[in-house]
Amino acid sequence: MRLRVEFTTEPFDLDEAPAHAVVAREVVTGAELDAVDVGPFGNTAEGDADQVLGAVTALLRESLQAGATRVSLQVNVIGETAQDEGDVT
Repeated sequence: MRLRVEFTTEPFDLDEAPAHAVVAREVVTGAELDAVDVGPFGNTAEGDADQVLGAVTALLRESLQAGATRVSLQVNVIGETAQDEGDVT
């Protein structure tokens, strides 16, 4: 299964990226994901379910430790990987 995660961390700082936002971006760009798009007000990443869920766990833990007071995220199923086809679970 393939997943897409969209996330933001708060509080916002329009002058410079706060530590929690930098940490969150480092987590997703360092993860083994197929597509990562980081922006000033929202970020997305896509990949295999295990990699995305692992990145989300690290994202939550590390950004909260770095000072985030809120992490908003949405996870969507975007398709199946070739190896999942035919699996019945």
